[in-house]
Amino acid sequence: MPDQLLTSLTPIPFDAQNSPAETVFAAPAALAQPGFDELFGKALLPMWIFDTETLKFLAVNDAAIERYGWSSAQFLAMTADQVHPASDLPTFLEYRRRVEFGTAGGLSTDCDWQHLTKSGEIVAVETAWQVVHFAGRNAIHVTIIDRTEQRQAEAENRELAHILNLATDAIVVCNLEREVLFWNQGATKIYGWTPEEAAGKKVHELFKVEMETVLKCMSGLLEKGDWSAEMNHVRKDGGKAVVNTRWTLARDEETKQPKAVLLISTDISEAKKFESQILRAQRLESLGTLASGIAHDLNNILSPILMATGIMRQSLGPEDQKMLQIIESSAERGAGIVKQVLTFARGAEGERVLLQPKHLITEMTKVMMQTFPKNIDIQTNFSAEPWLLIGDATQLHQVLLNLCVNARDAMGPKGGILRVACENMEVDEHLASMNPGSKLGPHVCFSVTDTGEGMTPEVMEKIFDPFFTTKAEGKGTGLGLATVIGIVKGHKGFITLQSQVGVGTTFKVFFPANREAKTEEKKTEDAALLRGKGELVLVVDDEAPIREAIVATLEANNYHCYTAEDGTDALALYFERRSAIAVVVTDLHMGMMDGISLVRSLRKLDPNVKVIVSSGHIQKENLTILNSLGVKTFLEKPYTAEKLLRSVKAMLAPSDEPVKVG
Repeated sequence: MPDQLLTSLTPIPFDAQNSPAETVFAAPAALAQPGFDELFGKALLPMWIFDTETLKFLAVNDAAIERYGWSSAQFLAMTADQVHPASDLPTFLEYRRRVEFGTAGGLSTDCDWQHLTKSGEIVAVETAWQVVHFAGRNAIHVTIIDRTEQRQAEAENRELAHILNLATDAIVVCNLEREVLFWNQGATKIYGWTPEEAAGKKVHELFKVEMETVLKCMSGLLEKGDWSAEMNHVRKDGGKAVVNTRWTLARDEETKQPKAVLLISTDISEAKKFESQILRAQRLESLGTLASGIAHDLNNILSPILMATGIMRQSLGPEDQKMLQIIESSAERGAGIVKQVLTFARGAEGERVLLQPKHLITEMTKVMMQTFPKNIDIQTNFSAEPWLLIGDATQLHQVLLNLCVNARDAMGPKGGILRVACENMEVDEHLASMNPGSKLGPHVCFSVTDTGEGMTPEVMEKIFDPFFTTKAEGKGTGLGLATVIGIVKGHKGFITLQSQVGVGTTFKVFFPANREAKTEEKKTEDAALLRGKGELVLVVDDEAPIREAIVATLEANNYHCYTAEDGTDALALYFERRSAIAVVVTDLHMGMMDGISLVRSLRKLDPNVKVIVSSGHIQKENLTILNSLGVKTFLEKPYTAEKLLRSVKAMLAPSDEPVKVG
């Protein structure tokens, strides 16, 4: 066999299962006939040779005949372009030209080739091309690697990865050294790490789990094949995530030896928080029962002390009078604490009468004007015709007084602005869903807002607990807000709290109102006018209950919704569907990207974007920035469905059809 022929058909080692980075065929001067059938015709990989000018097949081997279905005679009557789909022809012709002129050759990994078989099957292939001299003419020798099964497997893997990414649970695969091999989008949402950031890292380093715990987990895993526990993990941003995690050992199908670990973790942080709230409510109930008994005994002790001081004052000299005054003042202070304890323990008591909220605020303002420091700017605002409510005037006065005193103390020596307001509000299913325990119907809403230090989430979590106080020792009893919530619940109302460190705090207290039923007719008419026409609204809020309540309200009124839990997700969604999205409703205070940053970014994408911003506490500085960005519509939390619908309708209405936002 001539050496020239051997050189022409023997490539540098070529692995049909795993493509090499590059495969090169030596260029021969001609193909000799002796041994041709042995090297070409009987080769395991499909091969053919075609004329560079006419594209006519000049030779085809048995493997190609078997794979593609045409006989040798049929192949030799065809041209090479006939095995390519029409969509591939331009690429095929261009690549043939490049091979002919020496600018391409070897394994064509830069082209995602598809071939047609006689039956019409589309085959995914990789090919190696080489210019040869065959039968007295210039030709191209092509070797084919069938990648159909590999491409199908890759597609199935991508589909599986896509399905796993739809899961809300964190799904992670790691090797036995606990290095991450797969990290789904659910894991990203829970922990904050992207798949690229997590790849190759140790799972215990990502979760901030102690090595002792990891070793215990791996020991149980290798012994039993699975392991589960409730664990405290740490997110990328340092926040805590409580998860139910399940580790399963994956084994090789043939050898049964361990080869990987599957981790599935469910975020139960919200569930644990809700459980904590239930336990706290039960604890408060128990404390109330205990406090009631203690308060009763304390009253029995304090009553004779106060009576005795009055009698002793008549017979004691001037020097003893001073000490007597201390005893009397202390007893009176104790009696005041007992009264607060009883109010907290028993709820609201006393005579219930029809009250005008405006009068309560007016009386409260007079007290504050006389007693609060002059560096506190007291502002009041109430509806022109506030609804009436039924309640104990003394106890409602106590609610407002406690909230205003707390607001005063929160602002400290530097002072600030204290706003007391009252408005009519219809509590519907939307608003009730955001405030468990609330009732549907008309309410009077009192709000007390300060520009003080604000509260951390940890303080907000405990603020209504009895005996909890942030004041210095001896400065507070910790019963003020416990008394407030006791009175509010006793009046079948509810209370909301919004606070931001360094910005301030807003308390809103809702009491059931008494109003005439004739306004119901107007409400029905308005509801019909406020329905949408199938417009698409992007809802952005990092609180899932609020987000779900907004979506439920809008969809019930003929709107369609997209949702995002932070500004980053919202921006990506708007970029993809901006032509379809009519209005964006976004919260102001969010984690990844706040409302102001989101509005600024949206304006760069679309100067005409329509945005509604909502918040429980909008500072004047933020208001100025948002106004400069063209935002004119704001919703103050908590808001009713009617206010939400009016705001959306106003944004969508043409300039000649104004809709009042109420």
